[in-house]
Amino acid sequence: MNFWDNHSILFVLAMMLFPRLTMLLATSYGGGLFYWLGWLFMPRLTVAIIASVLYWETNPVMVVLAFLWALCGEGAEKSIIKPKTKDR
Repeated sequence: MNFWDNHSILFVLAMMLFPRLTMLLATSYGGGLFYWLGWLFMPRLTVAIIASVLYWETNPVMVVLAFLWALCGEGAEKSIIKPKTKDR
């Protein structure tokens, strides 16, 4: 299955900017406990894992880029939130 046969660049941008909302509204993959835990705690990494399962054979470059985006995005979120929290 080729990713670009089913999705457009708009879908990719939505997954990059709003992964939770896009996964909730536009995907039918998942439903298990790990899917919902990933959706709640690490949506970008969940998207990358699902991409690797579904599209590794046809689009390995896209999967690698998804993992790079996931790791950079999760790290950026944590680095922004950390200075704003007070040590107790």
